[in-house]
Amino acid sequence: MGCFFSKKSKRKSGEKENLTPTTTNADSTGNAVPLGNNTDEAPKQYSWDKREKVDPKDYMLTGLKDVTVGRLPGTLNGQQFVIQECENCNIYVLDHSATITIDDCVNCRIVLGPVKGSVFFRDCKDIKCVVACQQFRSRDCKKMDVFLCCATQPIIESSTGMKFGCFQYYYPELAFHFKDAGLSIFNNNWSNIHDFTPVSGENNWSLLPEDAKVLDFVPAPDSESDFKSVRISTEAARSIVPLTKGGRRKDSEESCLFVFFAGEYTTANARKLIDEATSKGFVLIQTKEVSMKPEDAKRVFQNSADDLVEWISKGAVTALELNGDGVVEACNTIANEVFSGTKVFISDNKNTSTRDIDSFFNFADMQMGL
Repeated sequence: MGCFFSKKSKRKSGEKENLTPTTTNADSTGNAVPLGNNTDEAPKQYSWDKREKVDPKDYMLTGLKDVTVGRLPGTLNGQQFVIQECENCNIYVLDHSATITIDDCVNCRIVLGPVKGSVFFRDCKDIKCVVACQQFRSRDCKKMDVFLCCATQPIIESSTGMKFGCFQYYYPELAFHFKDAGLSIFNNNWSNIHDFTPVSGENNWSLLPEDAKVLDFVPAPDSESDFKSVRISTEAARSIVPLTKGGRRKDSEESCLFVFFAGEYTTANARKLIDEATSKGFVLIQTKEVSMKPEDAKRVFQNSADDLVEWISKGAVTALELNGDGVVEACNTIANEVFSGTKVFISDNKNTSTRDIDSFFNFADMQMGL
């Protein structure tokens, strides 16, 4: 969309010239009839004339203090949004958007629905937030706790006291908002932070405790707010984005690669696998959804490549790394019992599973430019 913060034209309406031809001719009665001004013709309408008028104020929150505010599902519909100069506010933007910038905010709790482009925090302090986006950036920020889903590598610049955890959130429209924003729930690089301005001997960022709960940082909307009708959950089991361990130290030396190929039930199958595996005590380390070419199969799947070329050509593949002692045998058992009619790739044994994981996720990171 065009930027609705663009400068207005300096031309005044009164200065516009009437370019309609004024040449006249006389009819049979001697009356003058203007040429080219037939009143029977409806004025031409162009596509931009039919667009709904946008009021910038509907896409801004500015100068607020001690209030609960935001936007309900269906109110942004992919527009860009701005939050600035807010203090001690609870802010819930429960819709998908193009980009969001947050400037000069202090002591706020913020939830941002899926953002197709970038989320940019600037000059903010004491912020606790839940964010899903294509790109996350912060500049000149202090003390932020972020539960993040980010398709690319999150970037911080001149920022300190930054802490990150995996996105954990649900509201009924959220899955559709991820799709509308062009984001995959399986592409989450929340723990892979790049610091543009590292300081020798200091850490500008860290990971939140593994048992950190969103509600301990960002409260649910109060019962008297405009958001009381939205069914929100912060339970990890209900989160649209799978809860991953990310860059934390693995508990076991044994991991397993489990890959689903494109199909009508791929997302549901991946969720079913996560439920089955975690119920047995295994841990989800990372996930990726990426497109592959037939020639990529040999490099990634090696001896199994010939059998998978047909399935790779059907669309993006979804891969999961699960960790824990005995996880390879357990995943193969789950595949036979639960996914017997579904084409999958699973590590054959624990001696080659590390190679499987490195081959696939290194390839995926290269494809995504990470």
